Amino acid sequence: MSLLGTLVNGLAIIVGSFLGLFWTSIPEKTKTTVMQAMGLAVAVLGIGMGLKSEQFLIVIASLALGGAVGEKIDLEDKLGRVGKWLEGRLGAKEQGTVAQGFVTATLVFVVGAMSIVGALDSGLRQDHAVLYTKALIDGFCAMLFTSALGIGVMFSAIPVMLYQGIITLFATQIDRFVPEKLMDAMIVEITGTGGIMILAIGLNVLGLTKIRVANLLPGLLFTVAIAAIVYYWSEITAAVPFI
Repeated sequence: MSLLGTLVNGLAIIVGSFLGLFWTSIPEKTKTTVMQAMGLAVAVLGIGMGLKSEQFLIVIASLALGGAVGEKIDLEDKLGRVGKWLEGRLGAKEQGTVAQGFVTATLVFVVGAMSIVGALDSGLRQDHAVLYTKALIDGFCAMLFTSALGIGVMFSAIPVMLYQGIITLFATQIDRFVPEKLMDAMIVEITGTGGIMILAIGLNVLGLTKIRVANLLPGLLFTVAIAAIVYYWSEITAAVPFI
């Protein structure tokens, strides 16, 4: 079953969030320290991913173009509105808690190499090992995030399953029209681009910045497009040396 890994990942987030609801008696100082630790870990993870890029100009161009498009359509605001709607439906007492938890958890759980590589493995090879590993990490993070940010974290399971599920279903057909070499290049550069976004999320969690990370998400699409252009241009120049 191609979607098994994605379903397990979504379930882990829900279970972790549920457990986090009972972790409310922890002192605020402890929660703050835990969140700071998570922020540091996320930032370091982002740096490691960003350094894996083999053509960093693609990452820079993708982030610039993606940021411009993201600001134009204002994805950050739209995600925030979804969170606010959930907040209203749930009758949250503290304004902003559900929205913040939903947006933060969605970005942390969705953006990253493990989401893409794991979904591709599930679709191409029916291998769910990467997503199972991601499920363990996300479940633990969901518990911590929920204890600090509230029940909004639980609803991040929906975009996670939709995002990874679409990639998985696409991957079942992708080998028909995307060369393996191009696919490898795309994954590497998406990892680099996603890593910069993960770093920004870590800095936001630490309270050092207020980067509108959601508005950078279109950069992942530009990464795919630019990587494809670079790949096919190199193929053309190799076939026609005088270009």
